[in-house]
Formats: sequence, C-alpha cells, structure tokens
Amino acid sequence: MHPRQESFVAHKFGGSSLADAARIERVARILAERQERQVIVVSAMQGATDALIGLLRRAAARDEGWTSDWSDLRERHVLAARAIAGPAAEGLLATLEEEFQRLRELLHAQALVGYLSDDLLDLVQGLGEVWSSLLVQAALRARGLDCVRLDARAVLVVEHGELGATVDWDESQGKLANLKLRDEPRVVVTGFVARTRAGRVTTLGRNGSDYSGAIFAALFGAFELHIWTDVDGVLSADPRVVPEAMLVERLSYDEACELSYFGAKVIHPQTMAPAIARGIPIIIRNTFNPDHPGTLISSEPSQVPPVKGVTTFAGLALLDIAGAGMMGVPGTAERAFSALKQAGVSVVMISQGSSEHSICCVIREKDAPAAERAVREAFGREIDRRQMEGVSTRTGVAALAVVGDGMAGTPGTAARLFAALGRARVNVRAIAQGASERNISVAIDAADATRALRAVHAGYYLSAQTISVGLVGPGNVGQALVRQLAATRERLLRELRIDLRLRAVASSRAMWLGEPGAAPLEALEALRTRPQALDMARFADHVRADHVPHAVVLDCSASGVVADRYSSWLARGIHVVVANKQAGAGDLARYQAIRAAEAAGGAKWRYEATVGAGLPILCTLRDLVDTGDQLHSVEGILSGTLAWLFNHHDGTEPFSELVRRAKAEGYTEPDPRDDLSGLDVARKLVILARECGWTTSLADVQVEGLVPDELAGIPLEQFMARLGELDQPMAARLAAAKSHGMVLRYAARLTRDGEARVGVVEVPADHALAHGRLTDNLVQFTTERYRANPLVVRGPGAGPEVTAAGVYADLLRIAAGLGSGA
Repeated sequence: MHPRQESFVAHKFGGSSLADAARIERVARILAERQERQVIVVSAMQGATDALIGLLRRAAARDEGWTSDWSDLRERHVLAARAIAGPAAEGLLATLEEEFQRLRELLHAQALVGYLSDDLLDLVQGLGEVWSSLLVQAALRARGLDCVRLDARAVLVVEHGELGATVDWDESQGKLANLKLRDEPRVVVTGFVARTRAGRVTTLGRNGSDYSGAIFAALFGAFELHIWTDVDGVLSADPRVVPEAMLVERLSYDEACELSYFGAKVIHPQTMAPAIARGIPIIIRNTFNPDHPGTLISSEPSQVPPVKGVTTFAGLALLDIAGAGMMGVPGTAERAFSALKQAGVSVVMISQGSSEHSICCVIREKDAPAAERAVREAFGREIDRRQMEGVSTRTGVAALAVVGDGMAGTPGTAARLFAALGRARVNVRAIAQGASERNISVAIDAADATRALRAVHAGYYLSAQTISVGLVGPGNVGQALVRQLAATRERLLRELRIDLRLRAVASSRAMWLGEPGAAPLEALEALRTRPQALDMARFADHVRADHVPHAVVLDCSASGVVADRYSSWLARGIHVVVANKQAGAGDLARYQAIRAAEAAGGAKWRYEATVGAGLPILCTLRDLVDTGDQLHSVEGILSGTLAWLFNHHDGTEPFSELVRRAKAEGYTEPDPRDDLSGLDVARKLVILARECGWTTSLADVQVEGLVPDELAGIPLEQFMARLGELDQPMAARLAAAKSHGMVLRYAARLTRDGEARVGVVEVPADHALAHGRLTDNLVQFTTERYRANPLVVRGPGAGPEVTAAGVYADLLRIAAGLGSGA
C-alpha cells in the first residue's frame, strides 16, 4: 500500500451538514466513496447546541417549558435514528434513550438548584456532538462500512488560558495510543468536547468543532484535513454583501488567518494552529456539492491573484490618544497598551503617524467606555497639565482588510485600494499595514462598510463594477436607452465586468423605485403599472444606495427643474449623464455651480448627447482644447430638423410643404416652431462655447428665427394653417443664393473673437456645410492645427436611438474610469 494510503485523511462535518437524517446519509455516502482511512470529526446537528443551552437556562429559571423542549430535541434525534438505521435501529435507539434520560435527570436537578453552573453548562452543551457521532456511525454501518466511535472526552486533554483552550499534546497522544485505533479504517470522533487535566468535562469554546478537526488530524497524523461546510470553499468576500464574490482556489495559511481575523467566513486562526504546526493542508469543501474541489489552504504561498479577498469587521470603535507631549517620549505607546490590557480590552488594529503626535487604535465597540476610562486614568497627569489633548472614542466604525500574499512588492496595490474607496466616497479614518505587506487594513464608518466592500472588491477585479442607475425622462430617448441597456447588459457583465443596474425611473409626475434583480425593460412596465408619487429626494436616495458602490443618474428629460439638482447629486458622489441641454446652456451661475460640485466631489457630469446626439462633437472639441490647440472658429449644422428642411429646400416644393412633411414623418417637435425658432441650435452653440472655457450665455447669441413675430404666439392649429406665409420670404432667400452660386443652410457659427450667431447662411456648393444628408449634423472645427483643412465631424444628429447611444456611451466611459482609476 502506498504510504499516503496508510495514513488517515481527517474530515470534519459541521452542523449544517448533519441537520437531519437525509444530510447525515449524504455524509455517509461522501465518506463511502472515498478510498482512504478516515478520522471523522462531527459537530452537533444544526441548532442542537443552542437548544441544549436553552434547555439549561429554562430549567435554571424553573420554567417548566423545558420539558416540552427536551421532548422536541429527543424526538428529532429519535426520528433521525429510525430513518438512518431502519430495522437495525433498536440498539441505537436504546443508547439515545439512555442519553436523553440522563439529560432529563440533569435538567430536573438544575431546576431544583435554580442556578446554572459552568460545570453543568460544559457537560450538557457538548452532548449534541455525542449524539451526532452515534448517528453518523450508524449511517456508515448501514452502508456496510467498518467504523468505531471515539468520545473525545476519553482522549483530548486541554487547559483554558488567555488564548483559549490549549492542548496537552503528550497526554492526549498517550491516551489515544492506549486505545489502539490506528489500525481502524474509520474513526468517528465527537467534536467540541474534551477534558481538563483534572478530569472535568469541558468544551473547546468558539469554533470548537473546527478546532477538534485540526487537533485530531494532528493526533492521527493525517496528511489532509477536509472541513465540510455548506459553501464551495472560501470566497473573495461575504456573498451576502457581494453576490459576485469568487471562489478562491488556493490560500496560504497566512492569508487564511488574516482573512478570518477580520471576519471572513473561513476558519478561525486558532483552529488552524495544529494543522499549521504540522504542515497539514486544509481543504474547505461543500457537503452539498462534494465533487467541487473547494479551497486548498496550505503552507505554499500563491501569488496569483495578488489579492485573494476583501473582508469587513463591524462593531468597532476608534480610540484616539493625541497630544504634542507624546512626541519623542519613549514608553508612551507601552503605557497606553498596558492600560488597555489591564482593562481587558483587545486591540484590533493600530495606526500611528511618524510625528508621534497621536496613537489611534481600533477596538471593539462594546469595550469603548472601559478603554477610554483606562487610558484617561493612565495619562491623567499629562492631560491635567495639557501635555496631551486628551483621549476620545468614535463608535460606529468598521475595519476593511485587503489580503493577499501577492501584494508584497507589487506597486500600486495600496493605490488601487484608496482609489476605489475615494471613488465610492468612503472616508478613511485610520490605516494599518504590516511589514509583510500581506494585509492592508483601514478603519471606516460602519455606515459605509457595504459600499466600501463592494467598491474595493470590484477595484481589484474580483467582481464586476456595480453601478446603480437612475433614469429621469422615460420618453422616446429614455425608452431607447433602456432598450440598449437591456440588449447589452449581459455582454458588458461578461466581457467588461461592468454591472449596470437600473434601479429607479422617474417621469414628470411619477417614479418607480426598483427591486433587486429587476430587468431594465421591467422598469418601464413597472412605472406604468405600479407608479409611486414623484419624490426626487427619495429617488436620489434610492439610486445612491449604501450597498452599491457607484451611482449614476441619466437625465433624458428637458427639465430645468431636474437640471437644478445636478450640483447636489454630484456633491453626493452621484455621476450625472444627460441629454438635457438646460444645464449646459442655461443660467451661467447654475452651470458654474455644477462645475464646482464636479471638481470638488469627484463625480462626473457628462453631456455628449446634448450636441449632435451620438456624434463625437464635444469630446473632439475637448480633446483639441486639452491638447493645446487654438480654436479659430466652429461652424455647424446642429439641428437634424433644420438640416432635413434645408437639404430638401431646392425650390421644387414650397417651404411650408416641407415643414408639413417633416412633421408628418416625425422629424420635428410636436410644435415645429420649437425647431424653426433656432433656439435649440443656439443652446447647442452655448454648450460648445462653454466647452472652450468661455462664459457665453444664450443672450450672447444672435439668433435668426424662421417664424415671424405675428406667428410666434398663436395656437398651433392656426400656425399650421398660416404656414404658407413662410413660403415667399424663403423662396426669395433661395433665389438670391442660387444667383450667387450658393446654397442655403441653417448654421451656427462661433469664433474666438466673440461672434456667436445662428441663422440662415449662404455657403458655396463645395463647402462642408453643403454636403449633409437627410438629418445629418455637421460641425467644422477650424483651429491652429486644422486651419488649411478644417476638422469635420458629420453624421446623424437626431433621433431617439442615436441620442440614447450618446448618453449610453458617456455612461460606459464613466464605468470604464471606475475600473481604471481615472
């Protein structure tokens, strides 16, 4: 036989794996399929330990209800025994009956005494493991497998100290050797329970069953320890907070200890100690998915990926000791930590600046009053003399830790952490990093913990960048945008790891605040069928949810009231992407406030779709300006409606008929005067001017409208009836242009000399503005670099689909920046 086959493999099964007969039989099947010698350490059936403690407390309180609870617990185990052992259950049932009658006698005595002793608590709370070991042994025997049962109380000797239960290895090894179990193929061992050197029954305390697994793996000389739970292995973050958390295939012992110390559901560091000391690999497995290889924890470090996990630990407080009198004084830290030790306060994390002006440490929130009192007493004289500013505590703190062996010597690891926290608008109150560089820990407000965890997890590419999206304006453009989001969401998640979640939609009167997992198209239907009264404050709060690290509002409305909210949204860290021209072309003070909020808060305001819909007009201008080019002029056709009208205005049909045809085909606004007035073009010109850094306002633009004053204020029906009054002046303009060898276009012009005008212009037939098609927008940039041959951007500049695409592209640029640190 191979030497490894002669050795044991240790298996430890938790309570969730042993919750009922079906699960215990599943455990037996898993063990039966493995060709190896086995030491099998078992926990109590799920909930049994808590039930036993509850029984003791009710009995001690002389609450007669303990008898029915005892009956329920007994019945649960009896039913499991009958299901597992079948016709052969008689002996097992008799043993269980003896156990439960003995427990009943203890509880009856407890009720007479009327108080709960520690000795009785240790004796009774470990009985669940005794009973589950009987059931597991029966399940294995029912499959024809040889196995013996070992009550750990007969072997394991421990003493309790400041660091918990410490194993007397020599005595325990000797007791095990006397039992001569090393030749057995399978040994089922009770977890959690032990005895002291004095022979008193005790337990191993918190995480005691996992600890038992490592202890008996060591005592039996096992070459592997499998910890069976209800998850596939160790995840990169808590899946309840980060559903996208990934399975970590390999961890070093050090990584596992760091993660578990800060609250990750791995395995407690103390429970790993026997395995670590002997180099026994630990494999975290899933009882309900036994074919999955799980997570291997061993002495071998794994550098890829450099960060293995991110975890948070809540329920903490920050203790700050500050004062100029501390600077350069030896022993200050020692006095502080000595005082904390005397007060029984455990320090979770320590941070001190190089100036030695202050020492900051993170402690458990429940210890904060005692800690502050102890340190104040220790430094009372210095505080009275004002050599120290004092001692203060801040509650409501959480620690966030980033862990990975590959972080050591990898430049930029810390930068990525702080960039992710900054983008998620999470303030860091204290920082700690050991010399090993295996762990970077920060103290943050507990209210920010969920958002921080998701942001940092995504920042290290351990999950997708999750972005909460709110849509304002579910009209034609908004609906097209939702369709585009629905069509591409899965691809973005799969290929780019961008998770866009449409969580709120608002119209002018109503809103829908989304449920988790709602599909984009469902949002529009929900707004129609389940609307809520519009409340923009609640809308913003919902979009800026604490559990989602990033938030964006998409404004596809034309509302100035909505634009008024941009600065406050940006100040809260909500990115704003718009097709709405109100902010870009409206009140200059509002525009400047939005820009200031963007600069101060780090959230982005993007508005590419406000000029040219999906065309790269604004970004082209921005690139020219940012790279130092000198702008001479911008000329362009900025209205798809007017482009269509003037592309068709060749004299073959009256201008009024062209307007009617454009309206019928959906090229104009419901009231064509909104297009013919030229104001929409003027607004776009203002946006272009402000993009150059100029303080241009709408009043600075010379606007030539096509609607005579006498037709401007009348009802729409009357305007359409009198539309023919436009024909004669427009025909005359066309004839004059033709006589000059020109064509007519409705164009905008902006120059560095301050000219800003929109109106009808004559241009040569070979001019760029003369070469548009249908509803094309066209912009010509004449700059120092592009003087002889101006730079031209041309393409469809109107319509819901292309406008929505412009908004969507801005959204994706922001999403890409979140991942890159831009």
